[in-house]
Amino acid sequence: MTDKTLPFAAAAACSLVAAATLAMASVPAHADEVGGEGMWLPSQLPAIADRLRAAGYKGDAAALADLTKAPMNAMVSLGGCTASFVSPEGLVVTNHHCARGAIQLNSTPEDNLLENGFIAADRAAERSAGPGARVLVTVAFDKVTDRILADARGRTGRAYYDAVDAAEKALVAECEADEGYRCSVADMYYGTDFYLIKQLELKDIRLVYAPPEAIGNYGDEIDNFMWPRHSGDFAFYRAYVGKDGKPAEFSADNVPFAPKAWLEVSTDPVAEGDYAMLAGYPGRTYRHRMAMEFAHQVETGLPSRIALYDAMIDAIEGATAGDKAAEVAYASTLAGLKNGLKRAQGELDGMQRSDAVAVRRADEAAMLAWLAKQPGADALEADIEAAQALIAASHEGEEASQLFAQIRGRTELLAAAYRLQRLALERGKPDAERERGYQQRDEARIRAALEQATRRYDPKVEKALLAELLQRHRALPAAQRIAEIDAVFGADAATVAKTLDRLYADTALDDEAERLRLLAADPATVRASTDPLMQAAAKLLPAALREEDEAKQLAGDLLRLRPAYMKGLIGYRESQGRAVYPDANSTLRIAFGKVIDLHPRDAVRYAPVTTVAGIVEKHTGVAPFDAPDVLLEAIAKGDFGSTADPKLGTQTVNFLTNLDTTGGNSGSAVLDANGRLIGLHFDSNWEAVSASWMFDPRYKRGIHVDMRYARWLMSQVYPAPHLLQEMNLPLE
Repeated sequence: MTDKTLPFAAAAACSLVAAATLAMASVPAHADEVGGEGMWLPSQLPAIADRLRAAGYKGDAAALADLTKAPMNAMVSLGGCTASFVSPEGLVVTNHHCARGAIQLNSTPEDNLLENGFIAADRAAERSAGPGARVLVTVAFDKVTDRILADARGRTGRAYYDAVDAAEKALVAECEADEGYRCSVADMYYGTDFYLIKQLELKDIRLVYAPPEAIGNYGDEIDNFMWPRHSGDFAFYRAYVGKDGKPAEFSADNVPFAPKAWLEVSTDPVAEGDYAMLAGYPGRTYRHRMAMEFAHQVETGLPSRIALYDAMIDAIEGATAGDKAAEVAYASTLAGLKNGLKRAQGELDGMQRSDAVAVRRADEAAMLAWLAKQPGADALEADIEAAQALIAASHEGEEASQLFAQIRGRTELLAAAYRLQRLALERGKPDAERERGYQQRDEARIRAALEQATRRYDPKVEKALLAELLQRHRALPAAQRIAEIDAVFGADAATVAKTLDRLYADTALDDEAERLRLLAADPATVRASTDPLMQAAAKLLPAALREEDEAKQLAGDLLRLRPAYMKGLIGYRESQGRAVYPDANSTLRIAFGKVIDLHPRDAVRYAPVTTVAGIVEKHTGVAPFDAPDVLLEAIAKGDFGSTADPKLGTQTVNFLTNLDTTGGNSGSAVLDANGRLIGLHFDSNWEAVSASWMFDPRYKRGIHVDMRYARWLMSQVYPAPHLLQEMNLPLE
């Protein structure tokens, strides 16, 4: 660290920490009035009300901080995607790709809803989205930092982690004593602050409407992360509850949930320069990470992930080729992998284009130079150096861990065996001491996964995927390989092939009844199982526990040390007059900006709105540009009615904004200046996939389905007049 020229007093150190903490709770006075960068906590919005108004928002900014009132309590999480209520009868709109799992689950080779689409003619025809489907409505978001850290202070490593973990579990247990709610604790600014989140957990979710994949995913991976875009990426669910109005599992006797608020779908046109605002549950961003982590992502992390995902896709596609049933079973898995691959490729390309590593290094150097001049910085600098050393050491062996995670988590039957063995282990402990994901509160989700496993499984495909993962594991240096993996599957290709054939020929876990029998069995019975996959999982379990222990040791130290970096960074940002928002972590956030064009490179300008003319231009009759005949005929007819854009004189499809988004924002409501629904976020442009690490205003754009296109499809192409009527929309 830089030598200091001023004495450091304890009182001054306290003042520095206090100032930085204050910066986290408030927002500096200067920021871009038209929005753009910023995934704001709802509680931060009253402090930036002037900027929201200057950007064009006509509502009450203070009301956006109240999660119990409209419009915020109309926004819901699907656990990986976002959605919103659009009627008083529990109708929920989200992306087609967010509902893809439910569509696939209800598809067969004879009745392929992915290909044909789905319209429930009435409530009785709506189909279950699956036992694991959830709609989560956030009702409370309370700061609990003091309670979480009370027993952790003064500890290090695993002891620090365990203290935080125990406090979080205790708070969650108290919160979930209120039946029907799912609770969690989220940390903000990397261990600096903690919040208890309470969500109403709706468990009976049904598929209502989905256009064919040739509309909902028009362009597929070729167009993924690209602009111009022409995708009708939307679908509808409905949430149901028991007759008593409380959350309940699927039952024919359940009734539609009555939300306290729902969004009004706008019938006004959308034009360049219009105010836009997005509310959703963005997954993860890393913009406040250290420069060394940026460098590792570009140099090692992303290239490794790209190679792995590419190989996994090849393995699955090779094994499913020519087998229609297998193709249907693995449609959702492949779509997820392909999206992950293209995202990783785009993230690497974008970080290099924006020179993110150099920018972050320069910014960090300036921050550390500023910090060195502040009174009381010694302790913060020491913690920063300690954190950097731990992070550097953690990069060793991560490729083997990545492969092991895929072996346990990307399979179906082996993953089921692992869950059952791990649950048996955890059931021998008091519930408060069980591992997250294996407590009593989690057993319904485990059951749902076990029930659905066979619908997404084919033995030859799972063996092919494992063979690829194991081959990559064998290629690692001997010191990095995980001994238990070699012991279970073998250390050469021939042995692995024989082992996989034996495991999958002799297992009974392809029978749902057997999986559920083991779920209900006592731990001793599970451990004594002679099923070959159950035995394999038991032998892999010690390696997983060993990795977990090492990860918790690191996590505990970083939870303790990272706040020093954040306090320095936030203090530095405050000295620049810059806003500070926490990195995304799947909690409810607001972004605001405007409808705007894109200039990705010299002499190239993309308009902010696409039309149905682009669908026809791209159409080849071959997937993924195989627009259905009924759509092409409707476009040729040109009967767009009130959904036509008044200036363009035709039907719009997608539009661009500069809203700040990342993974998890899929399905997020895009609102106009009056808080009405104008679109659904479903993607970002290629040039800005790296926005999870760095927001570059030159390139960052969100891609959204224009609700006018959804309305036109539901009126003229795949008619659902009953749903339009339910949303109080014109039937034309």
